[in-house]
Amino acid sequence: MSGSDRLTSEHARRRGRRRLILRKVLGSILTLIFVLVFNFFLFRVVQTDPIGSLFRGRNVPAETLENLRTAFGLDKPIGTQFLFYLKETAQLNLGISYQTRQSVWDEIVVAIPPTVALVGVSAVLSAVIGTLGGVIAAWRRNTWKDQSITSGTMVFYSMPDFWLGMIMLVLFGVVLGWFPVGGMTDAGSNETGLALLLDELYHMFLPALTLTLAYLGEYTLVTRSSLLDVMGEDYLTVARAKGLRDVVVRNRHAVPNALLPVVTLTAINFGFVLSGAIAVETVFSWPGLGKATADAIRGPDLPMLQGLFLLFSAAVIFFNLIADITYSWLDPRVEEI
Repeated sequence: MSGSDRLTSEHARRRGRRRLILRKVLGSILTLIFVLVFNFFLFRVVQTDPIGSLFRGRNVPAETLENLRTAFGLDKPIGTQFLFYLKETAQLNLGISYQTRQSVWDEIVVAIPPTVALVGVSAVLSAVIGTLGGVIAAWRRNTWKDQSITSGTMVFYSMPDFWLGMIMLVLFGVVLGWFPVGGMTDAGSNETGLALLLDELYHMFLPALTLTLAYLGEYTLVTRSSLLDVMGEDYLTVARAKGLRDVVVRNRHAVPNALLPVVTLTAINFGFVLSGAIAVETVFSWPGLGKATADAIRGPDLPMLQGLFLLFSAAVIFFNLIADITYSWLDPRVEEI
């Protein structure tokens, strides 16, 4: 191929990649708009009178309830409420919590760091350990190592998060007493700096272990399946024919090509785990977005639920977009689809 032909081909690939990214970004924006509209009407269909439900069973004067509906704008027509909702959401003003009377956005901002720390540690550990397990299981397929790894990880993967968390809590927190049973730090603790960080990591151990074990099976199976597909390729046979050692063939040629689905799975899972930590955070009283969601459901706290639902949906959409773009960069063949 001449130099001009290679240059033309490179320009075509770049145009294809730009078109793909633009198409994915527009699709993500349209999905977010749909979620925004769905988010508004969903909670008003399910909860027609959130103020009445909030004070259900309490002796609250009807005049007080009407004043609260007026204060939160629930007395206005649904169309007016929707336009106000779009305007305020665009300014990151997600309303006022019914329960705390504080800004929903301010409360979400406070709850984000604990959840990101917990989910980040769990996502990295499950991805690394699960991928290594999948590589060993595939390379030693149909052996006791393969059966032990796949069976063991699938046992944890099949357990509900909250049930696995309660087992960890009872076993290591109550029976053995090795770890605290809840919270992010010890009550009344005045620790700062490194001592505070160590205390937080100590409290994070059980919820992080729960989420890590819960997602190991997914990474193990995806890696194992992908590597088994790659192992049948001709270029591995050629590499062995050149005299390369088995471990070199695996690590330098087979594994890098088998990791494409794992990279995208990691990006996608981060968005899902962010919203899926509700049960685990509730079990361990971890003060993040999951616990805030559980508290809002018990309210019911409509503005807080709307804000959290929108945040979780946006996270899933964003990380799906990152996964699509990353995969197209790692495998240019995707641009042709």
